[in-house]
Amino acid sequence: MAVVTGTEARFEKTTFSILVAVSVCHMLNDIMQSLLASLYPIFKENYNLDFIQIGLLTMTFQVTASLLQPVVGMVTDRWPMPFSLPVGMGSTLVGLLLLGYADSFSLLLIASSLIGFGSAIFHPESSRVARLASGGRHGFAQSLFQVGGNAGSAIGPLLAAFIVLPLGQHTVAWFSAIAMLGMVILTWVGNWYAAHRRASASKGAPSRALPLPQNKVVLAFLLLVLLTATKNVYMASLSSYFTFYVIDKFALSVRDAQLMLFLFLGSAAVGTFLGGPIGDRFGARFVIWFSILGVIPFALLLPYANLQWTMILVVLIGLIFASAFSAIVVFAQELVPGRVGMIAGIFFGFAFGFGGLGAAALGGFADTHGIEFVYRLCSYLPLLGLLTIFLPRIPRR
Repeated sequence: MAVVTGTEARFEKTTFSILVAVSVCHMLNDIMQSLLASLYPIFKENYNLDFIQIGLLTMTFQVTASLLQPVVGMVTDRWPMPFSLPVGMGSTLVGLLLLGYADSFSLLLIASSLIGFGSAIFHPESSRVARLASGGRHGFAQSLFQVGGNAGSAIGPLLAAFIVLPLGQHTVAWFSAIAMLGMVILTWVGNWYAAHRRASASKGAPSRALPLPQNKVVLAFLLLVLLTATKNVYMASLSSYFTFYVIDKFALSVRDAQLMLFLFLGSAAVGTFLGGPIGDRFGARFVIWFSILGVIPFALLLPYANLQWTMILVVLIGLIFASAFSAIVVFAQELVPGRVGMIAGIFFGFAFGFGGLGAAALGGFADTHGIEFVYRLCSYLPLLGLLTIFLPRIPRR
């Protein structure tokens, strides 16, 4: 009979301090990253950009993260790197400094790629740390980790509206202090991660046996990827172009448009947090069903709503649609066990990358057909969520 030492038992429990730390760092990381999209109106004016160039900025950031995240996840599954997290935050720091003082569109693209590189390192490894610290409450841990990112994405536009817009683009560089704080916290997290690895060394590698026949696993995995793509193209249409949409349709000021964006991003943060505990209670498959299908009527109504109903609908869309992502990640990790980093890298990376490709394509449509056409087109995307009927049930271990 195996004897569990005090050190090993400590790592078997839910470690809230680590979960809070990675969630806070996710918030800091995404505050800095969301500044990029929040500053599009400034960049459009300062550099005389068109919508295609705006889309290219988003694509550069998100595709950089998308291409690298699965690679980082696969590498760290095999060779864990506890102290890679502060390195990723350092890349974001350099990108922010460059973003604040860029004097050309090409430098904006380089800054975007550095921020994307930081994201590529941060997300797979911090998602793994959240699972290790979960004590078996995987949905709760993943949602707490993810809600930090959503909260950061919601706070970023407010900082842009009240600090960067009045004071100028160079103030973006001030937020490098946030990156330094993140590097300190993530160094402490890295020490915990290294200690966890030492304590778990005697247990051997986790089982990689598939819970379902391989053909069913492949089909379900591809379906999850498609659902993630659909969700993130739609979310990119809101995060990248919603300010332009409400300015064009309702003649709002830039500041009021940023506050509208905050409504959407804030509700998405709440929805993300609620999705995890509900998934632990009723199963990730239930949350995916509810989130993907529940948002359809609200998405279809949004392009035809007045200002007051637009405010209500974007809150409902953010609240319901965002709850799916944590459940999708947990479901995929259960579907393909033992590959936590690779799964996190694929889904976080694919989320960023496909959202970026979608943003670039939507920018082209906005230039040629108008911004309202983009939202009428995107309103039909959630209908692809009907394919969730083909998601299998995973047998409980």
